Amino acid sequence: MQLKIMPKKKRLSAGRAPLMLFLCQMISALEVPLDPKLLEDLVQPPTITQQSPKDYIIDPRENIVIQCEAKGKPPPSFSWTRNGTHFDIDKDPLVTMKPGSGTLTINIMSEGKAETYEGVYQCTARNERGAAISNNIVIRPSRSPLWTKEKLEPITLRNGQSLVLPCRPPVGLPPPIIFWMDNSFQRLPQSERVSQGLNGDLYFSNVLPEDTREDYICYARFNHTQTIQQKQPISVKVISVDELNDTIAANLSDTEFYGAKSHRQRPPTFLTPDGNTSRKEELRGNVLSLECIAEGLPTPIIYWIKEDGTLPVNRTFYRNFKKTLQIVQVTEADSGNYQCIAKNSLGAIHHTISVTVKAAPYWIIAPQNLVLSPEEDGTLICRANGNPKPRISWLSNGVPIEIAPDDPSRKIDGDTIIFSKVQERSSAVYQCNASNEYGYLLANAFVNVLAEPPRILTSANTLYQVIANRPALLDCAFFGSPLPVIEWFKDAKGSALREDIYVLHENGTLEIPVAQKDSTGTYTCVARNKLGMAKNDVHLEIKDPTRIIKQPEYAVVQRGSTVSFECKVKHDHTLIPTVTWLKDHGELPNDGRFTVDKDYLVVADVNDDDGGTYTCVANTTLDNVSASAVLSVVAPTPTPAPIYDVPNPPFDLELTDQLDRSVQLSWTPGDDNNSPITKFIIEYEDAMHEPGLWHHQAEVPGTQTTAQLKLSPYVNYSFRVMAENNLGRSLPSEASEQYLTKAAEPDKNPTAVEGLGSEPDNLVITWKPLNGFESNGPGLQYKVSWRQKDGDDEWTSVVVANVSKYIVSGTPTFVPYLIKVQALNDAGFAPEPAAVMGHSGEDLPMVAPGNVHVNVVNSTLAEVHWDPVPLKSIRGHLQGYRIYYWKTQSSLTRNRRHIEKKILTFQGSKTHGMLPGLEPFSHYTLNVRVVNGKGEGPASPDKVFNTPEGVPSAPSSLKIVNPTLDSLTLEWEPPSHPNGILTEYTLKYQPINSTHELGPLVDLKIPANKTRWILKNLNISTRYKFYFYAQTAAGSGSQITEEAITTVDEAGILPPDVGAGKAMASRQVDIATQGWFIGLMCAVALLILILLIVCFIRRNKGGKYPVKEKEDAHADPEIQPMKEDDGTFGEYSDAEDHKPLKKGSRTPSDRTVKKEDSDDSLVDYGEGVNGQFNEDGSFIGQYSGKKEKEPAEGNESSEAPSPVNAMNSFV
Repeated sequence: MQLKIMPKKKRLSAGRAPLMLFLCQMISALEVPLDPKLLEDLVQPPTITQQSPKDYIIDPRENIVIQCEAKGKPPPSFSWTRNGTHFDIDKDPLVTMKPGSGTLTINIMSEGKAETYEGVYQCTARNERGAAISNNIVIRPSRSPLWTKEKLEPITLRNGQSLVLPCRPPVGLPPPIIFWMDNSFQRLPQSERVSQGLNGDLYFSNVLPEDTREDYICYARFNHTQTIQQKQPISVKVISVDELNDTIAANLSDTEFYGAKSHRQRPPTFLTPDGNTSRKEELRGNVLSLECIAEGLPTPIIYWIKEDGTLPVNRTFYRNFKKTLQIVQVTEADSGNYQCIAKNSLGAIHHTISVTVKAAPYWIIAPQNLVLSPEEDGTLICRANGNPKPRISWLSNGVPIEIAPDDPSRKIDGDTIIFSKVQERSSAVYQCNASNEYGYLLANAFVNVLAEPPRILTSANTLYQVIANRPALLDCAFFGSPLPVIEWFKDAKGSALREDIYVLHENGTLEIPVAQKDSTGTYTCVARNKLGMAKNDVHLEIKDPTRIIKQPEYAVVQRGSTVSFECKVKHDHTLIPTVTWLKDHGELPNDGRFTVDKDYLVVADVNDDDGGTYTCVANTTLDNVSASAVLSVVAPTPTPAPIYDVPNPPFDLELTDQLDRSVQLSWTPGDDNNSPITKFIIEYEDAMHEPGLWHHQAEVPGTQTTAQLKLSPYVNYSFRVMAENNLGRSLPSEASEQYLTKAAEPDKNPTAVEGLGSEPDNLVITWKPLNGFESNGPGLQYKVSWRQKDGDDEWTSVVVANVSKYIVSGTPTFVPYLIKVQALNDAGFAPEPAAVMGHSGEDLPMVAPGNVHVNVVNSTLAEVHWDPVPLKSIRGHLQGYRIYYWKTQSSLTRNRRHIEKKILTFQGSKTHGMLPGLEPFSHYTLNVRVVNGKGEGPASPDKVFNTPEGVPSAPSSLKIVNPTLDSLTLEWEPPSHPNGILTEYTLKYQPINSTHELGPLVDLKIPANKTRWILKNLNISTRYKFYFYAQTAAGSGSQITEEAITTVDEAGILPPDVGAGKAMASRQVDIATQGWFIGLMCAVALLILILLIVCFIRRNKGGKYPVKEKEDAHADPEIQPMKEDDGTFGEYSDAEDHKPLKKGSRTPSDRTVKKEDSDDSLVDYGEGVNGQFNEDGSFIGQYSGKKEKEPAEGNESSEAPSPVNAMNSFV
């Protein structure tokens, strides 16, 4: 049996293996194989598999069924809460729970009311490994109330007036579907004049006499209960002008009649919504429905636009005769102002609807189940987004994690739970709740810590059969926790694996790359961990390959004769081959002339159709081989073979019927050389524009010797013809006589017309000119026309020579233009070209982004939000937003120092971004600028924020000095990066005996203001190992280690991190501990201090050293201005000047100083400076960094991040 080769492997040489081959496998996370028998035996926390929807509307006429299904090992038990308290189902005779399930059935059909069981239900599934909980299931019975009885007066109005028939359906659950019908249950026809609004009312933009009827009936259909409620009919009578005049004439004593036109035309006004503006709020993912219904005469037409944007393609739909605009799957980007315009022949009116799209929480990363071995690490991540930003909270086994039992292996870090060195008792089910004011998400994810002895899942005594010299793969699928170690043995005697290279796959499979006969045998796979051992035997048999020892041979036979092909096969005696014959890779013809007899194929009475390739295929269960031979059938009496060749060239070309745009070409074919001509190819030469270059003109069938050719104006044509048969193409014929066509106006216009500005006040129009063949005549020129797209200006035109560019000067900045380029020559103009749109030149943006605010995510990461800049103020193509940020000072120090400015650019219309690589416990300042194709706009006001404390780095140094008989003195330097306020140092030490074994560990806390400590009462002449680290409020930092020996007059200090077994330092006298040396050093230090004091006093005496005037007259040459706009998209530059500014030196007006290279980079953050982050903190745009130096301000205020909205809790 041949098995698939696995890709990942480790090689072990059998020549270096002893009695057995030892194979070990390491993986980073434990995976449970999907083996049914294994899954039945493993313990597993509960998992909710099915539950009722969050908002569960029930039919009050049927029993209530609340679903809750879960799986786990052992099977979980179920309990319920109702409105936050325990729901004792045993005390309610109407409530039963399905056996082996948490599903509740409430029998309200026999007795009871559905309203009694309204409420919020939650299911809990629990076993010994934890508890999983369902969503909050809100139970509400559906309602379909009757219409309130009302007396509806008949409505009488004049022809042309507007009318609104109110529906006002009863409030039901869920809301009903509204429609209007008559007494015959026929839907009332609707149109641009008459339509139903979203609220169910029936709107008439203007009424007509045919609207008169007495049965306008509004119906409400409640789908949940399958009921329909009916409003009282409304009677409407429309009086025409003639009827109204007759009525007036009958009631008036004088001769006045109703002379005014009651159906007088009028401009539109809105029936709904009211006013000039309104607001609409919708949730992300829903359908946004906006409605405008207008009255007027003639009937108004409705149009929709989005201010400062376009309506989304493929998601925008118009309903109700364009009176309703719907956008499906609405997103935050759909927020903005939408304008509906009602227009008729007398005028227009518009209404602006301000749309705000909010978002209930939605998953970015939902937590996933975690299976760990004891002492392993792992993480649960719960990441969600929404508008407003959802709050993340954790529960453990259904209990808020703040009050849940403490687990030392668990650490909460916002939306992440970090597990370290878990134990079996760490198993639990964790719930993540992401909520805001619009809803919540709840996800269960268990942590299952398994301690299982090894199990081998491969079937025992599996037989593998492999062909010799091919790979053999022996399976050993296994499971265990901790991960077992795999060992392979060959044969019961444990004989060593000899002379071959063996390959171990990560799933435990053993591969023999080239199996030989001596590889046959029994192989034993043994799996061991600290909880036990398992083994399994598999058997390998090596088979001889199948071979064709006598192959069929090529044969040439005459028609009517018999031919035979031999195919003799040798194979392994334990395998049974099957031999199959094929003709031309298909089955043999179903013809009695073909017979297969043992090793032969015989074909009798051969005819021409029997010629071809015959293949013998030998198959076994393990391999297959094949061999082929060709049969050629010939005539009984051979004749001389004809000469086959490409055709001879055509000749005698003639032009007739010469017209302005066509000509007829005829020719005489050459000899076909025993292969029929299949086609003729005609080519032309333009001697005027491209002499010597031939172009394809036409193709005609091989039976045709004339062709009607289409011609272009103003071309000096010559033609030639080539013939083609199955063997190839002939040489070209001689060229025909020349034929010059008359000039004409151009048939086409230039292509690739574009309009782009190179300066803020110009428009550069470019195009691809016509070639000489396309010009159609002499004097080729171009008419260039342009006008502003959004204005009423007339076209401006200019005629230019045969060039490809024209520059329009004095244009407004970044204005859309319509552009046309038309070709013309001495004979006239080309057809009118289509207009294309271009833009005049860009200029720098005018407005800075507003409402900049910062959310500090952690000590090294912050999220920045800003409002987009109005498109009109960008004055160019929006390329993105650029954040300048710099650290003004550390929270630990107040010294003035140079400032390093960095830049992050976010492409497109992003309105937020992440700032990575921040320094903990520091003050930062930032501003935001918009970027177009011209450059940057003004900066937003500086925003200040602080990063929280982080863990410190290791102490800079640790030295052990002054060793004595029973004491050691430790001296150290504080951490170079404290990343916060040091709270204390921790010193741990333990003795090391002569066999390098470690003794008991002593833990000592040292105040943070100490840099020296004396350890007393130590053992005499004993080596100690020290572990030393600093702490802040954020936690412990990295440690530094050292070793030393107590002695009378010798020091045994080893370098850091020297392990056991290293040579001890040589014995020597420490001069630093001698009294005379200490006294000498103190005297030298005192003398230097006195000299420094004298120099300081003399230097500070006024009026003796006029240095400042000289320095003010000569600015520091090292300080040079730096252009801030040198940074471009995708580039990162970083500069740092370590030289302090000299006293009296002046910085340039833009407060920049000389740029120098710096070693700063973001390579340690993510995948490098060119990596990508998404909205949770990773790069979104290309990272470009540019730094500037400024004197740091020591007393800048900090701005705290805004609080997160409160959670809409589900518990």
